[in-house]
Amino acid sequence: MTADALIEAYYAAFNAGDMEAFLELLHDEVAHDVNQGERQIGKQAFADFMAKMNRCYRERIDELVVMTSSDGRRAAAEFVVHGEYLASDEGLPEAYGQRYLLPAGAFFEILDGKVARVTNYYNLNDWIDQVEA
Repeated sequence: MTADALIEAYYAAFNAGDMEAFLELLHDEVAHDVNQGERQIGKQAFADFMAKMNRCYRERIDELVVMTSSDGRRAAAEFVVHGEYLASDEGLPEAYGQRYLLPAGAFFEILDGKVARVTNYYNLNDWIDQVEA
């Protein structure tokens, strides 16, 4: 699978809510750089993170643009997150079904045809402003 196809499959599985397919695209020792947070290592840590995210948020990725390096070892994606805040997340405002629209991006390293690193970026203050409005 090409780097472009891998990243497109990653977001397609995310949008479908197919966590099994989503996690299958990850390298066993995937490094996940959480936006404005810590680095988590391993597929199980990523699965635990996604379980929390899926409990607190319903999100869909739209307007996806994928860019890859010529050697296929790195990729970047720019997109818009359409979301709904379902359950309060620790340290963040109270949830009561607020909707948000958030420009975001991610950087990837690819190893053995799998996502070996994903670093997500979005403007947390913009998100907070939207859910507090």
